[in-house]
Amino acid sequence: MQRYPVTPAGHKRLRAELRQMIEVERPAAVLAIETARAHGDLSENAEYDYAKDKQGMLEAKIRDLEAKLSMAEVIDPTTMSGDKVMFGATVTLEDLDTDEELTYKLLGGLEADIKQLIISIESPIGRALLGKEVDDEVVINVPRGKRIVTVTGIEYK
Repeated sequence: MQRYPVTPAGHKRLRAELRQMIEVERPAAVLAIETARAHGDLSENAEYDYAKDKQGMLEAKIRDLEAKLSMAEVIDPTTMSGDKVMFGATVTLEDLDTDEELTYKLLGGLEADIKQLIISIESPIGRALLGKEVDDEVVINVPRGKRIVTVTGIEYK
């Protein structure tokens, strides 16, 4: 059985998202179907078809999130330490081509958000960094080609 690593804060956020879908979005979808049904002939009612499709997608998202939460493994990075990159690490890198400093937090796929510089441990960058130590040179295969970076810092916070 696949486990989904998640931080306590991420687990709480995902439970809140599920609650929102069940308590707010699901009743709204049912109401939209009822409203569309009241417009008459269902065979040519695009509003009804749209509402049913939207409800189906919502139910699929609810089932998916419930399944993932049931298989979630809550791991608190603040209780971790070490000199190797693993789940929960905040990793500082130096790009050897551009001398750019990059900092990423490595979490599970349920919490990944590149806009917040949170990357999944299953992503190409995450996989390349797992197990590395400070001063290790890492070759990362990205869509634009290969990037060579050096690990300059590892923190668990």
